[in-house]
Amino acid sequence: MFRAGKTGKPFTVLMPPPNANASLHAGHAMYTIDDIMVRWKRMQGFSAVWIPGMDHAGFETQFVYEKELAKSGKSRMNFDRNTLYGNIYKFVRDNSGLIYQQFKRLGFSADWDRSVFTLDPHVLKQIFETFKQMEAEGKVYRDDYIVNFCTHCGTSLSELETDHKEREDKLYYIRYGQLVVATVRPETMFGDTAVAVNPKDERYKIFVGKKVKLPLTSREIPVIADEMVDMEFGTGAVKITPAHDPNDFAAGQRHNLDRISVIDLNGKMRLPSDVEFREIEGKKVREARELTVKKLEETGDLEKTVDYLHTVTACYKCGRDLEPTITPNWFIRVAELKKPVIEAVEKDEVRFFPKRYKKQMLQWLEVMHDWPISRQIVWGIRIPVWYEIETEKEIENIWVRWLDKNNESHEGSVKKFLSAGTSLTEIVKGLQKVVAVSGSNSPRYVVAEEMPEDGKMYLPETDTFDTWFSSGQWPVVTLGGEEEKRLPTDFMGTLSDILPFWISRMIMFSLYLSKKIPFSNVYLWSMVADAKGVKMSKSRGNVINPIDLVEKYGADALRMTLLYGTPAGSKVNLSEEKVRGMRNLANKIWNSVRFITSLNGEPGERSEHFTNQINQISKDITKNLEEFKLSYAVDRLYDKFWHWFCDECIEAAKKGELSKADLVHGLIVFLKLLHPFMPFVTEAVWREIKHLRKYPEQMLISSRWPGSETLAAGL
Repeated sequence: MFRAGKTGKPFTVLMPPPNANASLHAGHAMYTIDDIMVRWKRMQGFSAVWIPGMDHAGFETQFVYEKELAKSGKSRMNFDRNTLYGNIYKFVRDNSGLIYQQFKRLGFSADWDRSVFTLDPHVLKQIFETFKQMEAEGKVYRDDYIVNFCTHCGTSLSELETDHKEREDKLYYIRYGQLVVATVRPETMFGDTAVAVNPKDERYKIFVGKKVKLPLTSREIPVIADEMVDMEFGTGAVKITPAHDPNDFAAGQRHNLDRISVIDLNGKMRLPSDVEFREIEGKKVREARELTVKKLEETGDLEKTVDYLHTVTACYKCGRDLEPTITPNWFIRVAELKKPVIEAVEKDEVRFFPKRYKKQMLQWLEVMHDWPISRQIVWGIRIPVWYEIETEKEIENIWVRWLDKNNESHEGSVKKFLSAGTSLTEIVKGLQKVVAVSGSNSPRYVVAEEMPEDGKMYLPETDTFDTWFSSGQWPVVTLGGEEEKRLPTDFMGTLSDILPFWISRMIMFSLYLSKKIPFSNVYLWSMVADAKGVKMSKSRGNVINPIDLVEKYGADALRMTLLYGTPAGSKVNLSEEKVRGMRNLANKIWNSVRFITSLNGEPGERSEHFTNQINQISKDITKNLEEFKLSYAVDRLYDKFWHWFCDECIEAAKKGELSKADLVHGLIVFLKLLHPFMPFVTEAVWREIKHLRKYPEQMLISSRWPGSETLAAGL
């Protein structure tokens, strides 16, 4: 029933793939908009199809699985990479499918037989081919980059996966020779490579270009002038730690400063040899901070401590502070790739609704920098790279973590283990992680799906692709071969907060791979909030389960609630009272049917005035949908059906001022207009009024949409 028709102009919508192991939440209910568009176009005679799919959701899924592991007292560290991947795959397989069942309860008319999973073989093949092509063309490179790293979850996080919370910490004033700097993170001072002051700050001009002593070390570091420094913060002099702060990283690039990493990926201190204070070696950050402050007090280098309210970046999953860390990353050069995207958006080849998002997209594209696509997790699509293990340089510059046959963990350079007599085969068997040095000392590598069989020794890259890399190719992997003729698709609905991360990359990949835009129209859903307009979250305790509302009031009521009085790109204040009101609309439909079917006698003649009015309503609703003004369509339908048709027309019929034919005609038109929005009640009523329809169409879903060219023939 929900397959594309064999005739008619194509109309294609791709479902934003929900997490494979997810269950329905309030945000998913906005997929209703996609369903409305497909049902409407299907009724207009288009070959309409809504292609569903599910996302493996890399970090999100691995985090959920690790919480399950924790219940049994285990963690990801108890398993080698291949075993952990297999375990998560089974977990996903056992828990997937629920969301599709919930989607069906909301009336979603996707072609469920065409579902695509982002780990399907044909998807993996496409992702590999894209990476291989981009790497061969020099559009992919490998370099060190500062990322937000969660030492608990063991991966870097994108901008979307971070939370920002306000917190009061201590601000420490520390003497660096003649200067005093203020910092909330004294433990990172051992990675400092400069002190910065604002070039306009008269207090410090005499110090610029000179050096100051870094406390608790034998190191001297330069004083530099940089406009990034806020003269009002602290003393106006700030420590620069390029390896552990994104702003300092940028300053380090501008001033060609060294990057000294003093916190490893496990969140433990790793000190350079010139640090005289060795007691914090191997300590966790919090403990290292306390010990460092205590030592600074002893040496007299701590001038004072004050309370400081500031914003901290935290992991959106575990809630722990993120650690800005430099790690080797794979990057995509975007300078050339984004040019055709900007051109397509500027020329309105891709249109945005509401229109204001066009400007937002262009602003994002202008500042879009090279894209780091590495994720340090197991669950995902492994970057298809193999590092050669041939020369002394290579075995020195590749670090591994692996489990031996006794399940004991080891980490260090490949050289360390090979020199001790461990075979590479044993390392590979228990492999958990590989980190290869980047830059000029990077080992040679081969891009291949499988390990090359050329007699050389190799270790696999263990980083996986950022999920946006695979989901960015969603239009390509869902519409391949003959069906590429459906590109561009007609409608893409999504939330505005992933506009730059997903929409921009789908356009970029589609233009790069096929020279076609992936979709013509982008509709930004409203955000679903609670009754007070507050964003839903488990921590606030204001989460509403849509299925609970469906069970209580019906799916039709929920669907209408999501659009009534809520223009695109705004906020849906979801309240039970509002849903209850829309359930009353469904009751109103049934009551109107009962009255009309109870009328006796011949239908009589239709009133020209009534027919003109119902035709105008049809034209107005059609125009609203064509302009993607769905909330206007819902508002007008509600008003015209309830207040005009039920309150005025039915009352006029009771007085003999309108004929039965008028009411039957109006009811049939309204049922068709309402069907994309309220599929269940309208379809049920449609079955009840077979005897009233001159040309009975079997199902409302496949009936013809009201219009001046079809009304006479279809009713």
